[in-house]
Amino acid sequence: MRLLAAVMVVMYHYVALYGGWDQDPRTIFPSLHQGLQYAWLGVELFFLISGFVICMSTWGRTLGDFVVSRISRIYPAYWVAVLLTATVVSLWPQVRTVAGWDEVLTNLTMLQQGLGVSDVDGVYWTLFIELKFYALFAIVVATGVTYRKCVVFCGIWTAAAVIAPTADNKLLDMWAMPLFAPYFVAGIAFYLMHRYRPNALLWALVLVSLLLAEHHVGKRIADNLTDTEDPIPFWPARLAIAVMFAIMAGVALGAFDRVRWRWLATAGALTYPLYLVHQYIGLTLIHWLQGRMPAPALVLAVLAVMLVAAWVLHRCVERPLGRALRRALQRGLEDMRRQSAADAADAPGRPAHDADRQREAPAAPTHVLTGPTRR
Repeated sequence: MRLLAAVMVVMYHYVALYGGWDQDPRTIFPSLHQGLQYAWLGVELFFLISGFVICMSTWGRTLGDFVVSRISRIYPAYWVAVLLTATVVSLWPQVRTVAGWDEVLTNLTMLQQGLGVSDVDGVYWTLFIELKFYALFAIVVATGVTYRKCVVFCGIWTAAAVIAPTADNKLLDMWAMPLFAPYFVAGIAFYLMHRYRPNALLWALVLVSLLLAEHHVGKRIADNLTDTEDPIPFWPARLAIAVMFAIMAGVALGAFDRVRWRWLATAGALTYPLYLVHQYIGLTLIHWLQGRMPAPALVLAVLAVMLVAAWVLHRCVERPLGRALRRALQRGLEDMRRQSAADAADAPGRPAHDADRQREAPAAPTHVLTGPTRR
């Protein structure tokens, strides 16, 4: 499903937008354009899956473990993608340019949107949305993930997302994310169904999230239309969102539990690096190669090149660098925990622990036999 979402976004950028084409893509792809102009909904599918997966992966983990897993998962491939994209668009700036290497360095933090700095690649805006979701869900993780806390979290976030558009509060709007919160909340509710069992409370969360997602369709369509495009019907997007929710309901209820094809793991692994590198690098390739082969063949060829690049990025960067970064962060986390325990033990006025008293007391001879202990 993640690969499907990524390919949807790729095809939207290559077929439905001007991007690297010298003419209106509606004239190049008169039939394909009709359907793929809604393929930006792959982003919404990403968020729906993310709510499910993050809730699943944090069960039984500490906050430190959660932070380490997220950093080691999302940053290594991202760092390479930022530098690679910046290099390509600096050498061939026909599609996009960078303001300077200060912008590139800020992008390496993945916090550029919060600092008012442009993204090196247009797709990076979704990563800041994901980071904010991680920060919000970290509150639950810090207190221990439970069924009740997840439901309360979903309820509070839904209420905040409903209030935010009319509250005239930028801070609330930034963190409530009213356009995207319904997908994360529904994903969490679907996972709770999968882990436990469906009930009226969880279905209510899903239904409210679906209705809120449908409510915001008009705004999302407007955000994805250029000034030169005419308004498009809402109903295909509404239908696509309903289908996505229905598929996730099938996942939650076990309808796809028997799907165990080995290649799916590889397909899922390619998703993130494909998403990171496809847009401006792919559009630059389209710009230089258009006219040398039929447009549909060019799109498929560029998609194939991007999939190969994603595989290389996964095997040569994500896996080795991710493991190394995870080990380094875990060592740092262990050092922090050890030192924090030592600082607490050495705090002034704190009574000595049993361990401290045992260290101070003389050790008993090892040959002395003790009597039976009482239970």
